[in-house]
Amino acid sequence: MKIIITHASAGAGHKRCAEAIYECIKKRCPSADIQLIDVLSKSSSFFKITYIWGYSFLVRYLVWLWGFFFWITEVKFLRPLSKKIAYFANSISTVNFKKFLVSENADYVISTHFLPSEVTASLKRKNKIKSKLMTVITDFGVHPFWLNAETDQYVVASELTKKELVKKGVGERRVEVFGIPIDQKFSQNFDKKALCQKLNLNSNSFTVLIMTGSFGVGPLEEIAELLCKDVQVLVVCAANKKLYSRLKNKRLPNVAVFGYIDNTEELMAVSDCLITKPGGLSIAEALNMELVPIFISAIPGQEEENTRVLGEYGIGLKPKTVTDIKNIILNFKNDPNELSRIKGLIRNVKKPCAEKEICNAVCKGSAGDSC
Repeated sequence: MKIIITHASAGAGHKRCAEAIYECIKKRCPSADIQLIDVLSKSSSFFKITYIWGYSFLVRYLVWLWGFFFWITEVKFLRPLSKKIAYFANSISTVNFKKFLVSENADYVISTHFLPSEVTASLKRKNKIKSKLMTVITDFGVHPFWLNAETDQYVVASELTKKELVKKGVGERRVEVFGIPIDQKFSQNFDKKALCQKLNLNSNSFTVLIMTGSFGVGPLEEIAELLCKDVQVLVVCAANKKLYSRLKNKRLPNVAVFGYIDNTEELMAVSDCLITKPGGLSIAEALNMELVPIFISAIPGQEEENTRVLGEYGIGLKPKTVTDIKNIILNFKNDPNELSRIKGLIRNVKKPCAEKEICNAVCKGSAGDSC
């Protein structure tokens, strides 16, 4: 069996999702001929640079403009025009990727981004490939760009996500609620005391993790200053070197400061609450570890949709001010029953076996049990 797993390196979540599926199928279905491909690596150089740089620039500096583009491509009466424009631009820029798909003519194309899904669907529509197309939606909401009549199977994060797809005209049998695939390191059993000792943290303190993606955006410094006298705070600054330096120099009590990290699962395992941007993969990872999320600095569009959907499940608060954040944290600290109640809601929503379910669906049961 030949399988192509494809993503676009615009935002880290799509790649992490694709990698989780790749590693799972490679391990559980070793006879498969499997490739992991970034659609942008087989696109024109100009398209690749503008796609990656443009997304990063907009969400960091002109987030209102990103929100406008998201809105205008979602409005129903403008959808036919916006989709045609996007299809034309994508089609002429992904010629090499189309040639690759035609030459491989894989049994399955599994896509974790709407761009390779669209390209694959167009080739299926023209009968240039016979591949089955599985689209894995990496958010809890659904933008119309994810939708293609030629998609054989959709994998979604929640029952509410499925309902939204069905409402948009997708047949129920084409939608599987497997969840968003994540790295299995987020499914480990951790010894919290041992981890705290390793990280030089107090295992008896109520702990709040603050991380907002690779840019380290949002009022992280202000939140840390406001919380440090009441709880233990872990701040992940990522690429925000200025923030990292400022916090390190301030030496706030009960605050541990990190730059880029590769042990997110460990910091989550020692924490009680997570203050974060509501990206799809970050949410899936946090839910899998039953970490109560508080959402800040949401990108207009997909992240606001994630917040809305999680809110319908009673999960994920969206405070308006940093003072609200402090009040929420202190309420959780002083009322463990409320924290436990939300963790109970999380257990009803989390999907810890998404990549294994996908593997089973593609390999027709040859991968063994789902979990």
